[in-house]
Order: sequence, then structure tokens, then C-alpha cells
Amino acid sequence: MNKYYTRACNFYFGSASQKYIKKKFSIPLNGNNLISFDKIEIISRRNRKLIDIKDINKLPKNLKIKINKDLKNIKQKISFKQLSFNDTPILMGIVNLTPDSFSDGGKYNNKNLAIKHINKLLSNGAKIVDIGGESTRPGAKDINSIEEWGRIHSILKTLKNKKCLVSLDTRKSFVMKKASQIRVDLINDVSGLNYDSETVNFLKKTKKPFVVHHMKGIPKNMQIKPTYKNVLLDIYDFFEKKLKYIRKQGIKHNNIILDPGIGFGKNLKHNITLLKNISIFHSLGLPIMVGLSRKRFIKDISKENDTTERLGGTISSCIQSYLQGVQIFRVHDVKEINQAFKVFKKLQN
Repeated sequence: MNKYYTRACNFYFGSASQKYIKKKFSIPLNGNNLISFDKIEIISRRNRKLIDIKDINKLPKNLKIKINKDLKNIKQKISFKQLSFNDTPILMGIVNLTPDSFSDGGKYNNKNLAIKHINKLLSNGAKIVDIGGESTRPGAKDINSIEEWGRIHSILKTLKNKKCLVSLDTRKSFVMKKASQIRVDLINDVSGLNYDSETVNFLKKTKKPFVVHHMKGIPKNMQIKPTYKNVLLDIYDFFEKKLKYIRKQGIKHNNIILDPGIGFGKNLKHNITLLKNISIFHSLGLPIMVGLSRKRFIKDISKENDTTERLGGTISSCIQSYLQGVQIFRVHDVKEINQAFKVFKKLQN
């Protein structure tokens, strides 16, 4: 039996969105009248078809039921602990407390430098800071939990009373448990909760919000000829299956973010396909996050190899994703990305 997927398309923003919603020409994304869409793409593993929302009622009965179920998820207002989605995008600032991260490894290992960097991220518009003590760049080797915890614990203490969300970038339940004794608001596990079998139990017990991230393989081997039958639908199915598993384990809340993992077990073609079609994940009814900052696909497209100078490609890919309703962006250059979005949104009005 053919499985169908619904991708919201042709988005409007600001006053244009409000006008079209009022005339019932478009549908708001997540109950937000400042972002709406008027077309959907119906996708299967055999074909794709783009239609106007006004033509949904002309579809065969079973397909119409499926599409309307997806639209319900796309339209529903997001209620998320400590985060408001009335004003997007939300920027997550990256704090790599590692010697070997791909673009800024070793820059913030000193406590004073790390604190200065965090304060800068927050003053420049980050609503979330993502603290990580282990590099998961392509080819990276695992480090033990004690070493990872040693890199981050003193910085977490300085964030105890900060007015922001503190995200913990780790795959290890040991680090999660230790950090939660100080302060953690969000767990960002790039393994998709697959690395440590105890992680799901920790999330169930603490009811912490978390990110479900897609990564094929592990950092050490993920970029060695990654393959998919259909990268877009394979990752959608991964999310769907993972969410069913999470519910079966007793996690009932919706404080969950989906991240398709750009650059994590994907080649250039895979990354481009995902970014061109990323709005498909809205039909799962949860906010979408992407990490595009300084990623290799920018070098592959632009043919320029300096990881510290991929700002233009980062901005353009962030705006392209926002044009499909992506809500959260994990970035290094918060000031510049924030400025780009402010100008874009103003021009849309």
C-alpha cells in the first residue's frame, strides 16, 4: 500500500500572511497568523503532486482523510515549555567547550573566554545556548563521560541563574544526570537517543524537553558513503518511528524538537534535498530545528574551504529554511544571523 506524506508549500509572511488567512486563501502554520501557506505537495515513494489547499476536497476519500490529519498537525499551535513560538525564528547559540570542534575547537576552553562568548551570544539575540563538551564533527572519536563532564561543569554553574534556555549537547546519560543537578532546560542528543540506552529513561523520569536528531552511523563513520532509498522520506519515517517508540516508553509531553541532522550522515545531494523540502516535517506536529552554521555543504556549493568564513552560505540557507517555516536555528554567528532575519522580516511587511 502506498504511503503518502504532506508537505506544506508556498509560504506567506507578515502582513501578506494575515491578509490571505483573513480571506481564507492560506492556512496558518502552528496557529501563527504571521506565517501561512496556500499549497501542499502530496508525496509518495513513487510520485509527487502539488495542489492548492482549496482543491483538497477533490481528493479521493482515503487520501483526503490522511491529508486533513496531517494538516491538523501543521495548523495546531505549539505549546512548549519555556519557549514561545509566536515570534520566530528562535536562535540557539553554539558553545563548543572542546579542543577539536570543526570550526571553533579550542577557542572557548578557557572559562573566562567561554563566559564572555555566552554573554555575547545572549546580548546578540540567542534565546538558547547549547553547551557541548564532545565534538561530533565527521571523523570524531568518542571521549569518555568523565572527560566530557570535566569540560563543561564549571560553565554550567555560571549559567544557573541566566535568563535563557540552557541546552546540553551530549549523547551520554551520565553527563545529562550530572548536568541536571546544576541546570539543564533542553537535551540535544545528536545520536537520536540511540547512543545510550539509559537516555530515554532519564528523559521519562525528568520530563526534560529534548531534541530528536537524525544521524546515520556515528561521527567516526557517518560521512563514509552515506546512502538512503529516499533521504527525505527515510528521515520522516525515522522520526515517526522514534516518536512512536518514545510514546511507548511513557513520554507523553510534546516538548520535543525535530532536527533532520544536516551533515550528519548525508552527502551534498542529501543535504540539498532535505533543505529544499524541509517543510515536510511540519506534518509531525512538532517544531523543527536545523544546524546549518558553517557546514561543509556550503563549501561544497561555493568551492571555498575556510570554515570560519561561511557566513554568507549560513545566512542564505537559514533564510531558505525559514521560508519553509523552520522555527529554530543552531548557529555560531548569532549577531549576523539575527540581523539578517530582522531585515528579512521587515521587508516582508
